[in-house]
Amino acid sequence: MQQSDAAPSATLPLGRISLRPFEARDVEPCGRICYEAFRNVADRHGFPHDLPNAEVAAGMLSFLLETRGFYGVVAERDGVVAGSNWMDERNAVAGVGPVTVDPVIKDGGIGRRLMQDVIARSELQGSAGMRLVQVAYNVRSLSLYTKLGFAAREELVVLSGVPENP
Repeated sequence: MQQSDAAPSATLPLGRISLRPFEARDVEPCGRICYEAFRNVADRHGFPHDLPNAEVAAGMLSFLLETRGFYGVVAERDGVVAGSNWMDERNAVAGVGPVTVDPVIKDGGIGRRLMQDVIARSELQGSAGMRLVQVAYNVRSLSLYTKLGFAAREELVVLSGVPENP
């Protein structure tokens, strides 16, 4: 096999991918993946982290698991947890996310499989539509979402800091 200048994740074989419902045993590994995935993207683009650590991410996923009306799906590669996705089914328009894939094995189609799963479930549930929030600097996932049929509708801006003249 020829060496590549691409990121190591792009050269790893995909392996056997399977999807299954999110379970309590997935909170810790998926919390770590969620934290690492969002940290990795933010660091590459010089933005602050959305989550302070893996424990906070795991707490968020535990909340989703325990809250009625949320659907979670886990992707495994060769029997090892590789990522997860969530869908809020409490409204006519389903909300997607967070969708995360282990940064070590990204770019292998796992994110696409996770998205296709929630899209199919949304159609099966008869949702009026789907929505998700996407940071503008993550063009990789933005590209995936547009290929899957999502369209940008509006901008969402988050401002932080201390005002000079309160």
